[in-house]
Amino acid sequence: MKLQRMNRRALTLGALAVSGALALTACGSDDTGKSNGTDASTSSNSAIKCDDAKGQLQASGSSAQKNAIDAWVKAYTASCKNVQINYNPTGSGAGVTAFTQGQTAFAGSDSPLKPEEVTASKKACDGNQAIDLPMVGGPIAIGFHLSGVDSLTLDAATLAKIFDGKITKWDDEAIAKLNPSTKLPSTKIQAFHRSDESGTTDNFTKYLKAVAPSDWKYSGGKAWQAKGGQSAQGSSGLAQQVKQTEGAISYFELSYSADGISTVDLKTGAATPVKATVENATKAISTAKVAGTGNDLSLSLNYKPTEEGAYPLTLVTYEIVCEKGNKADTLAATKSFLTYIASEDGQKLLTDAKYAPIPDEIISKVRTTISSLS
Repeated sequence: MKLQRMNRRALTLGALAVSGALALTACGSDDTGKSNGTDASTSSNSAIKCDDAKGQLQASGSSAQKNAIDAWVKAYTASCKNVQINYNPTGSGAGVTAFTQGQTAFAGSDSPLKPEEVTASKKACDGNQAIDLPMVGGPIAIGFHLSGVDSLTLDAATLAKIFDGKITKWDDEAIAKLNPSTKLPSTKIQAFHRSDESGTTDNFTKYLKAVAPSDWKYSGGKAWQAKGGQSAQGSSGLAQQVKQTEGAISYFELSYSADGISTVDLKTGAATPVKATVENATKAISTAKVAGTGNDLSLSLNYKPTEEGAYPLTLVTYEIVCEKGNKADTLAATKSFLTYIASEDGQKLLTDAKYAPIPDEIISKVRTTISSLS
C-alpha cells in the first residue's frame, strides 16, 4: 500500500510538471525573449472554437504585431492544445516572400499586397490568390532618448529633415521653435531606421510623403531609401538602440516603447499636439476606407485627419492568406486561429497590448471572409 501511495504521488507530481511546461509553451515573448507583459488568461476560453484544428501553424512577417500575436497565441493555445503556432517576426517583406513561396500558412504584413505579390501568391494558393485581412491597428510611435528631456513635439517636416540627415543637432532652430519651453542640448541626433524590409517603414514614409512632400522626396516602400543614419533589425532592434543610445530617435509600434522610452507628440493641423496612444490612433484609423475589391480588405489610411486628438502616424497589420486553395493540412487551424483573433474577445486583447482594435464596420467583413476560406 505504501508503494502504491508513493507511485500515485509520483504520477501526480509528473502531471503537474507537464502542465506547467505546457503553460510556459503557451506564453508569448517579444523579439528579445522578454515577456510582453500581456496577461492573457491561460484557462480555457469558451469563445475560442477549436473545431478540428490540430498540428503546427508556421507563420512569419510583421514584427510590429509580434506582441499582439504573443497575446493571442497564449490565449488560443490554452484552449486549443492540439495546435502549435510558430510566428517568426522576420519583417513584412520577408513574411510575404515566405508565404508566396509556400513556406507558411499565413503572413503578417503592415502594408497590403502589391500587384506583383498577388501574382506571385497564385502558385502557393493553387491557382487562386492571396488576400489582405486587416487585423491589428495602432500608432507608430517616434521614440527618443535625450537626457533631461521627457516631452518633445515634432511635426512631419521636421521629422523628414531629421531622418534625411538635414537636421543633425537636437538644439536645431526647427526643433527649438516647436518646443519653446524646453531646454534642448546640442547633442548629435542618432537616427535609426529598419535594416530589413518593413511595413512599418512603408507606413512611416507614406506619412512623411503625404504630409511633408517638399521635405521627403523619396518614393517610399518597405525598404529604407534615405541616405545616412543607422539601422537595426526589427521593431525590437530599433527600440533597443533608442533605449541605449544618447541622442537617438527612431520609429516603431507603440508596444515597443513600453519599457521606459519617451515618445514624440505630433503637431498636426489640430490646436494641440497629439500623443501616441491607442485611443488617438483609433480616431485616425476609424476614418480609413476599404480600398481592396472582393474579399481583399486592404485599407486606405488617412494621414491628415482633422479631428482633435487624432494621431495621424498609424499602421494596420494584415494577415495574408489564400482566398481559396489554402493547404488542407493547416486550413482548419488557420481558420480557427484567425476566427478567434478577429472575434470580439480577440480584438479586446489588443488594447491591453497597446494596439488599436479594427473598427467594427471593417472587422465584421473580416469575420465573414475568414468563414469562407477554403
